[in-house]
Amino acid sequence: MKMIFYALLCFPLSLFSQTKAKVVGISDGDTITVLLDGNVQKKLRLAEVDCPEKRQPFGKNAKQFTSDQVFSRQITFVETNKDRYGRSVAKVYYDNGKYLSAEIIKAGYGWWYYAYSKNADLGAMQNTAKTKKIGLWTDKKAVSPWDFRKEQRENAKRKRLQKQVELYSRKS
Repeated sequence: MKMIFYALLCFPLSLFSQTKAKVVGISDGDTITVLLDGNVQKKLRLAEVDCPEKRQPFGKNAKQFTSDQVFSRQITFVETNKDRYGRSVAKVYYDNGKYLSAEIIKAGYGWWYYAYSKNADLGAMQNTAKTKKIGLWTDKKAVSPWDFRKEQRENAKRKRLQKQVELYSRKS
């Protein structure tokens, strides 16, 4: 019994608590800014979903969908983690319990981020949207955001190397 009590004490309380906030900004389809009590702003990365980047096809559509759903509205959220940029990763709920990440996936504006989620229901929602050719799934060659970001990094690296080769050639 003492062991269970100790484990609960060590477990982050933030995982149990829901926070209420007003959405005051939409950075992209999967990142929002909320206003907390005391006029404190906090950036939230939506859990379990990855939306197209701004420069990707459907990036603007994903941002607009998220905005239509929650901008200027009261939401509740549960922080689940921090991402590598220090943003809080959170499950966001609105309209009496709608889960924003699930709504984005169902509407075809985001991928189930299976690398960071164990919720197979989101995968089923993605498959349904894909089968029905909803949102980004109208594009037969849709590229996942993680593959798009990887390609962008590789292109940038290639350009840097090419510049170095050109500089070296001029000096020779």
